[in-house]
Amino acid sequence: MTPVAELADRLRHELAKTIVGQAACIDELLVALFAGGHVVIEGVPGLAKTLLAKSLALAIDATFTRIQFTPDLMPGDVTGANVLDMAENRFNLVKGPVFTQVLLADEINRTPPKTQAALLEAMEERQVTIDGRRHALGDFFFVIATQNPIEYEGTYPLPEAQIDRFLLKALIDYPAAAQEVDVLKKHNAGLDPADIASAGIVKALTVEQLLAARTGLRSVRVDDGLYDYIVRIVGGTRVHHHLTLGASPRASLAFLQAAKVVAAMRGRDFVTPDDVKQMARPVLRHRLILKPEAEIEGISADDIVEQVLAEVEIPR
Repeated sequence: MTPVAELADRLRHELAKTIVGQAACIDELLVALFAGGHVVIEGVPGLAKTLLAKSLALAIDATFTRIQFTPDLMPGDVTGANVLDMAENRFNLVKGPVFTQVLLADEINRTPPKTQAALLEAMEERQVTIDGRRHALGDFFFVIATQNPIEYEGTYPLPEAQIDRFLLKALIDYPAAAQEVDVLKKHNAGLDPADIASAGIVKALTVEQLLAARTGLRSVRVDDGLYDYIVRIVGGTRVHHHLTLGASPRASLAFLQAAKVVAAMRGRDFVTPDDVKQMARPVLRHRLILKPEAEIEGISADDIVEQVLAEVEIPR
């Protein structure tokens, strides 16, 4: 078992103390975590997206901050600002909630583009610029953003430049009936989302171990045929007749890193075509812009990804 596989198993074990089911979403969250990217999770309210983020931060012993994005949120509310200290007659930096290790950007599409863009520099460079001065966020900075797929009135879809900064987009769905029964039992037994420490989550790994595991991913082997496979999949989205915009080379890089993490989570030190295929939808679904007629026909980004995968020959 690779270090990543062992650490991922530990995290799944701890997350199961508060989260029932949602195995696919949790695995995609862990892929983004180990890959060093960010993730956007889409699902209707009440599916424990916030609880998942808080539980993960507790399990990796990381500082956690939640920002509720609203239409009146300003960029300074995210990054912080220099405030005049009247007693000392000087400006002091009051750090915003972005100065953390795990940041939950809740309902990120509820705030205007200017405030959404306040996260852009932080996500890409792990720093923010306030009044012309740069402030580092540290070696570990992980953004979990959430979106509600309904109630689009009063929302601001993320610009392509920012949505592209998310390594993956995970979908979270209603639990099965038996799983929902388990949710009720956990809450009846005393699970309190406002005090998840009472659920008994313990530190599964440290941030330092996580960063070391990321470094170890460099040793995961990728055959030349898989590089070509990734490029042909991404290239297939650029010429698809149902798309206005396909995926960029950043998607190819995301594909590569995500596939390496999947291989390591499966206990291997080499990538297979199945690792690439598993990541196709979460890597691509948020990077594709459908033509209006395709949306009218009920075609989804996931449908197009499946079409592209079917048309691209798998390397042997």
